[in-house]
Amino acid sequence: MSAPEDAVRPVPGDAVRPQPQISQETEFYWTSGRDGRLRFQTCTGCRALIHPPQPVCRHCRGHDIETGEVSGYATLIGFTVNHRFPFPGLHSPFVVAQVAIEEDLRVRLTTNVVDCAPDELWIGMRMEAVFEQAGEAWLPLFRPCAEQPPPAPLPEDPPVTRHLHRSPRRQHKFEERAVISGTGASRIGRRLMVPPLELTVEACEKAVADAGLTLDDIDGLSAYPGAGAYGGFAEGGVTALESALGVHPVWHNGAGETFGPGGSVIAAMLAVAGGLARHVLCFRTVWEATYGELVRQGRIRPPRPAGPDGWFKPFGATSPAIMLAMNAQRHMHRYGTTRETLGRIALNQRANAALHPDAVYRSPLTMDDYLSARTITTPFGLYDCDVPCDAATAVVVSAAETVPDLPGPLVRVEAVGTRILERPEWDQSTLTHEPQVLGQAAHLWTRTDLRPADVDVALLYDGFTFNCLSWIEALGFCGIGEARDFLDGGKNIARDGTLPLNPHGGQLSHGRTHGMGLLHEAVLQLRGEAGARQVAGARTAVVSSGGLTPSGVLLLRTDA
Repeated sequence: MSAPEDAVRPVPGDAVRPQPQISQETEFYWTSGRDGRLRFQTCTGCRALIHPPQPVCRHCRGHDIETGEVSGYATLIGFTVNHRFPFPGLHSPFVVAQVAIEEDLRVRLTTNVVDCAPDELWIGMRMEAVFEQAGEAWLPLFRPCAEQPPPAPLPEDPPVTRHLHRSPRRQHKFEERAVISGTGASRIGRRLMVPPLELTVEACEKAVADAGLTLDDIDGLSAYPGAGAYGGFAEGGVTALESALGVHPVWHNGAGETFGPGGSVIAAMLAVAGGLARHVLCFRTVWEATYGELVRQGRIRPPRPAGPDGWFKPFGATSPAIMLAMNAQRHMHRYGTTRETLGRIALNQRANAALHPDAVYRSPLTMDDYLSARTITTPFGLYDCDVPCDAATAVVVSAAETVPDLPGPLVRVEAVGTRILERPEWDQSTLTHEPQVLGQAAHLWTRTDLRPADVDVALLYDGFTFNCLSWIEALGFCGIGEARDFLDGGKNIARDGTLPLNPHGGQLSHGRTHGMGLLHEAVLQLRGEAGARQVAGARTAVVSSGGLTPSGVLLLRTDA
């Protein structure tokens, strides 16, 4: 099909939009718009479009791949109006959108909508590609077609459960060979202005003492994300801590490409189950608030950014908030979820934080406060987003055979959920939930005879309110698409409800401890040490970690 006559847009005079980094594999894509045509790789065997470019088709695993032109038409499957995150060459507020390519709806592009006001957009619109030059690249942007058919339905995500089966009962699971013997947390606050390693040491010393051990007993170290800390604001990983404390591990681990922050704990469990170590110290430090302040003061220089070389950064989609906001919008579109639904999570976390002496935000929050707060990126407002802070959290994972030597009380791991069943690329993955939640949650229940009704307290990742909603549905505390009714009124997730949720205030009010703070609170709850916020009779807890990137989930229990 011929491209529209104006498919190649003139470059605005004040445009300084960064261009993507072009590689040998992606050159055909980023330069194909020069003639106003959109091109993708195509599998000659099953005719699937392949995006991002790969040497093999993920659908039939065929290797015979060609590059071909498509019509340039697509369906608008999500959009968010970004108010918070400025981007060169785009004037805020601006629209970041996702479209599904008409020839293969499994292929989605993150893009910008042009030639249309945000309030004139709706999910299901037919769109056409136009191109704007950015350096040597031609960025595919999309605008509504002049003639609009009835709105197209959202594409369906493939079900994840078809890939799962219940694990056969074994005499021993690896989970049974490990216990969580200690936990500790450092000071937490906004802009503490202390070095991150100081916070790490503080949390680790507390965790080791809590386990009834000394640092000389520690023979393993496990960190997330390791020395390559995201954004440059952590302590430096295993190397930094070993250098500070003089611990001599026989086993160590530090990685970001793991099961979220809880991946360090799961790795430690495998180490002690396999006899590589007896007591592994796991830790995660965030230093985001002080780091940002020191950058603003010019006292430190941030690392040179990698550049907008991804498939969404050239379009101003620079924050997880922007990407996840479109998933939230689609959940609302398909299931009738509302902003008030998300607000119930924010209000619950704030009410719980009021009982935690260390929480960053403890002042009362009303639904009016939530709804009237400034917009970050639609449909998210200020209170949908977690609280940047400085803090460190640590836990000790011990081999089960060491239990007689430990003073207790101990927390056992009933099961883990780690399987990746959704595409890892954010904009190619699950449409109506946080990516990397459904597969891991389903996997958890294949490794235990316990069921969602057996859970006494839930510590669910809440970097944004929608993360939490996604985990609630994925883990089966209500059906897919039923969160609106489950969260209505907030009683089900209150401390005395059917699913007490994040009783310490979560990341939304206690502070962004990047998931490890959730594990710390779960341990305190199961040991009955949570003080005024204690959930009565808590013996089983579920803890989720991460999302958007490969994540994991733990089911914990106590024998007390």
